[in-house]
Amino acid sequence: MDRTRAVVVGGGIGGLTAAVALRRRGWAVTVLERADALTPVGAALSVTPNAQRALDVVGLGDQVRDLSAWQGDGGLRTPGGRWLSRTNSRAATERFGGPVVLLHRATLVDILTSALPPDAVRTGVDGALRDPGGPDRAAVVGTPDGDIEADLVVGADGVRSGVRGVLFPGHPGPRHSGLTTWRVVVPSPDRPFAPHETWGRGALWGSQPLKDGRVYAYAMAPAPEGDRAPEGEKAELLRRFGDWHHPVPGIIAAAYDDGVLRYDVHHMVVPLPAHHAGRVALLGDAAHAMLPTLGQGGNQAVEDAVVLAHHVGHAGDGTDLAAGLAAYTEARLPRTSALVQRSARTGRMTSLRNPVAVAARNTLIAAVSLLGPGVPLRGFADVAEWRPPQRPYAAQKRSGA
Repeated sequence: MDRTRAVVVGGGIGGLTAAVALRRRGWAVTVLERADALTPVGAALSVTPNAQRALDVVGLGDQVRDLSAWQGDGGLRTPGGRWLSRTNSRAATERFGGPVVLLHRATLVDILTSALPPDAVRTGVDGALRDPGGPDRAAVVGTPDGDIEADLVVGADGVRSGVRGVLFPGHPGPRHSGLTTWRVVVPSPDRPFAPHETWGRGALWGSQPLKDGRVYAYAMAPAPEGDRAPEGEKAELLRRFGDWHHPVPGIIAAAYDDGVLRYDVHHMVVPLPAHHAGRVALLGDAAHAMLPTLGQGGNQAVEDAVVLAHHVGHAGDGTDLAAGLAAYTEARLPRTSALVQRSARTGRMTSLRNPVAVAARNTLIAAVSLLGPGVPLRGFADVAEWRPPQRPYAAQKRSGA
């Protein structure tokens, strides 16, 4: 059959990036999002150079880079304010070939949707995979308005992916990590501060500036699944972090209780056997949910989307879809599985509670940092230096290709 129609189930960062990338390859794309509006879950995210290069492929990388706000020093601290390691924005940019950009999720959603026609995204539509399809039959996605046949379906429907459940019904799926996170976006405090992540005993906090003058802050700590603070999440943050160094208490004070977002963290401890089946590909949290400790959840979804579009080819060009989807799994499964495990190891380090273990951890980090501001960045190089499997769009423009 002619391979021209793709349906993306899920309108998050990964799903929208996939829609943009597939449209640039000639696919007619429909995004089905169950929410009534494209209101992103979460407050902000970091877009690291690896994802920026992926966005270059679809012509959006520079728009993201222009939103970079980190200037000067930053690093890792203790709750009392002592610096364990320090680096700076210039060292990060030189090491990775681009800045680390913090931006509100809604901003990235706006950038992605601006690259799609208005009718490409259908909100308030719960898409359910009825049939993954095969070599001689289309995949089928059910909606309240009827079934949609598709030559390709992209399952970008998050941690609790219904598409994944249809493809791999025997897989255990993501499990609770034992951790919960809080996120807030508040006005910048009057007193300046350096961007930081702070590791305490069994808890961490991060404060990062946004381009619009606000501050994005996040916290993580062990907590039972489904647990919620009886006096509100702002009160819970004050209890856990209220005596930490500046600007942590001021950020908490500036937050409204209903503006504190709390989510339990689930991750894919057991990798999927593949990221595709039939005519369906999975991406993002649906394929490889991971802890946020490396800041790679959204970035890996963006990578997935661009790699998927690369391997399935231009619509109607004769590329074998089954081979393209197999190549997608081959390219993505090892990288994302390794990052799931690596994020979990980092999570265990941040969750240490024994005072002796915490002291040993901090001493090791401080000793390594004495070797120079670029040394702490080396461990992130294999993540941030990733490049997409084709020349970036920006490079094509500069070369006249």
